[in-house]
Amino acid sequence: MNLRQPNANEATGTVSRSRNVAPMSGICTRCIDGCRGSCETWLASFRGREVLYPGPFGEMTAGADKNYPIDYSHLNIHGYAVGARGLPEGIEAGPDTAVFSTVDTETEYGWDKKVRMRLPIFTGALGSTEIARVNWEHFAIGAAISGITLVCGENVCGIDPGLKRDSNGKVTESLEMDRRINIYRKFYDGYGEMLVQMNVEDTRLGTAEYVASKHNLDTIELKWGQGAKCIGGEIKVKSLERAIELKKRGYIVLPDPILKENQAAFKAGAIKEFERHSRLGFVTKEGFLEEVDRLRDIGFKRVTLKTGAYSMVELAMALRYSSEAKIDLLTIDGAPGGTGMSPWPMMNEWGIPTFYLQSLAYEFATKLDKKGYRVPDLAMAGGFSDEPGTFKALAMGSPYFKAVCMGRGLMIPGMVGKNIEKWIKEGDLPKSVSKYGNNIEEIFVAYEELKEKFGNRIKEIPMGAVGIYTYSQKFKTGLQQIMAGSRNFQLSTMSRDDLMALTPEAAEVSGIDYVMSSRFDEAMGALLD
Repeated sequence: MNLRQPNANEATGTVSRSRNVAPMSGICTRCIDGCRGSCETWLASFRGREVLYPGPFGEMTAGADKNYPIDYSHLNIHGYAVGARGLPEGIEAGPDTAVFSTVDTETEYGWDKKVRMRLPIFTGALGSTEIARVNWEHFAIGAAISGITLVCGENVCGIDPGLKRDSNGKVTESLEMDRRINIYRKFYDGYGEMLVQMNVEDTRLGTAEYVASKHNLDTIELKWGQGAKCIGGEIKVKSLERAIELKKRGYIVLPDPILKENQAAFKAGAIKEFERHSRLGFVTKEGFLEEVDRLRDIGFKRVTLKTGAYSMVELAMALRYSSEAKIDLLTIDGAPGGTGMSPWPMMNEWGIPTFYLQSLAYEFATKLDKKGYRVPDLAMAGGFSDEPGTFKALAMGSPYFKAVCMGRGLMIPGMVGKNIEKWIKEGDLPKSVSKYGNNIEEIFVAYEELKEKFGNRIKEIPMGAVGIYTYSQKFKTGLQQIMAGSRNFQLSTMSRDDLMALTPEAAEVSGIDYVMSSRFDEAMGALLD
């Protein structure tokens, strides 16, 4: 089974010359001396480490394309002709009451102080990347008006050009962090929340203390990792002066901009950019519990944790430590993941894939539950983009999983909306858009709905935010339809019994009944009793 063709991919701008390649290496079966390119091996011969990353870096998103043996497409959703679970008390199920539009898609998470969301989805960490910075207004307002949580990722204070620090190196002013929080709050209406992530650098910088004292944020998130890579967060820097600045702030910057030979290579044009890396974390139970206590002492009402596609040992650690620390939400991010800011080989080849990782998480959560430990609210991340996938993840993880975290699935609508607005102003609407109209009111199906709700404030809502809201409404309707078809009128009534595995392998990994045995005993009862 060829799960991925290495050595050539559109994400890295590389192709194989030959029609045939060696399955394991991706090298052409007939590799010619004098070849003009351009596979990854060929390109890396003179551009080196640049080829590790999708490009153009910071101007696009990329998701790994390895085809794993089992994923959520190997599950199907049961539909039923009878019943209605979760209807409001006192309402009798029937064709006039069990209408899909009455399905409640709200969810909540938190140990004691709950956060409600209108939909069981929220954004992935939008941190120090250029994609997050230039699109923040669209993403933040879009999340706020959609009633979902927005995660502001790591290193935002650390890379702020206007960062001010005290004599101990702690942040005293970050205009970029201020901007991000204030934009989200402009349209926040009580659903969802904005939370800020912290990695090693953020902890050293005092990011938690800053956002607590200046902005009185309710929630902070500790970050162990993500599904795209098993190293810390990274960005590209195209200025030598900026690279030196970040190096002096304590970041790992490669190639080292302080070295004379690298400065000469940059001035000669050979080195065109530098990489800023975050440090690896080293987790201990004692250190984790102490840090959670410290953050609560600072004043945070909620502390959440994001972990990545590490081995099952780290997954077990995350679940057990989160239970003991009373973590409000544990987000588990499976491989392959990625928004294009991670090394391409790592995105494809490391970590436990999402389907397998959630199967393990459910098994471990069940064991903790049976031992008398309270399982923290869980969220799954890693490749989700639509309502069927979300339904499957929530049903497969019931009752522990409360939401799905999305990266590109929520970023794309923001960028689409932003670009439509730009194309209208430039008179350059592509036919794929102009067939629906030539102005905002004609193109965006939810625009008049938002205009009615916000009145004159509609002028403050960028079109990227309208795009996210419009996508969210499609997501809500699609989820309502699927839930009604499975006779679930609240998320809390969904269960693993609402799913069937299409292959014996998927059944073995997930513990979901195989399609040919799912509900077999009940079927025999209906047939023979």
